[in-house]
Amino acid sequence: MAGAAGKVRVSRVRVVRLAGLSLRVRPREVAVTIALAVALAVLTGYALTVGKFPIPVPDVLGLLAGRPGPPGADYVFWTVRLPRVLTGLLVGAALGVSGAIVQSLARNALASPDVLGFSGGAATGALLQIVLLGGNALAVAFSSLAGALATAAVVYLISRRAGVSGLRLVLVGIGIAALLSALNRYLLITAELDDAFRAGVWLTGSLLNRTWDHVTIVTVAVAVLVPAATLFARRLGLLELGDETSIGLGVPVGPTRLALFAIAVGLAGAATAAAGPVAFVALAAPHVARRLLRTPGPSLLGAGLVGSVLLIGADLVGQKVFPVSELPVGVATGALGGCYLAVLMGRRWRGGSLR
Repeated sequence: MAGAAGKVRVSRVRVVRLAGLSLRVRPREVAVTIALAVALAVLTGYALTVGKFPIPVPDVLGLLAGRPGPPGADYVFWTVRLPRVLTGLLVGAALGVSGAIVQSLARNALASPDVLGFSGGAATGALLQIVLLGGNALAVAFSSLAGALATAAVVYLISRRAGVSGLRLVLVGIGIAALLSALNRYLLITAELDDAFRAGVWLTGSLLNRTWDHVTIVTVAVAVLVPAATLFARRLGLLELGDETSIGLGVPVGPTRLALFAIAVGLAGAATAAAGPVAFVALAAPHVARRLLRTPGPSLLGAGLVGSVLLIGADLVGQKVFPVSELPVGVATGALGGCYLAVLMGRRWRGGSLR
């Protein structure tokens, strides 16, 4: 990722003196962060009003304030609409932060939880639950989370044998992801028709029919792991400089890398458990955040905000472009992300680097 960061023009730093204190701030970073937060608030508010049962803005505000709405609006808002929007917002944030951590740890602009096999492991866990054990949506979500954690443990342990490095982590992850992909296909083709259909729907990645259980899963992950990630933010930036430099600057590389790896896995696993495999958000959000904020290192807050904006925006596109049969958000992000990945690889190829 260092290579990618080097191609982004860094914003200027200004010293602000307030009540006898000197603070170093980046005006562009502050302004863009506020703009992203406003854009997210607007998209979230709009998403609460649209759908097959539109709810006007005054009624939405009334429902949030605890006042009764028009006939049917209470059920639609509290049982269908709000859980869907909150799940999308939190899943996008979790994927964005997870992607930023993974790219910095791997020092590779093309690394993401998808590439390292975390999403494939989550899919395997969900498929095993659906095909072999059955169970409700909550059981599938927890099995998905367990699959992601187990896959991450295997990837890390194999990579660690010869010393964890960015390239080794990516290569091992790609290999594990390929094996899991083959296993997932086998589970699909040998499953009963009803189970295969249910699994296929889950594998597309969707915010449809989300419940408060899904919201709870990703809320707990974001509330616990994102603050933990911010505590390691400075060390994460130093790790991008390489192990020797980080050690020279006093960073305990091994424990720091393991802690950040666990945080990234937890966020990606919880996001996949709540919404299914949503492609490319974790890959694209950190890139977009860096280019908008022009920070010298990873911006976890920026990546989280961009991830939420991308996911809520993609869900709205899926609802508006295909109003009769909604396009699953995973399909929308996959199409947009594929185009973004092609452009990114083309630019880096012309620049002579694919690091």
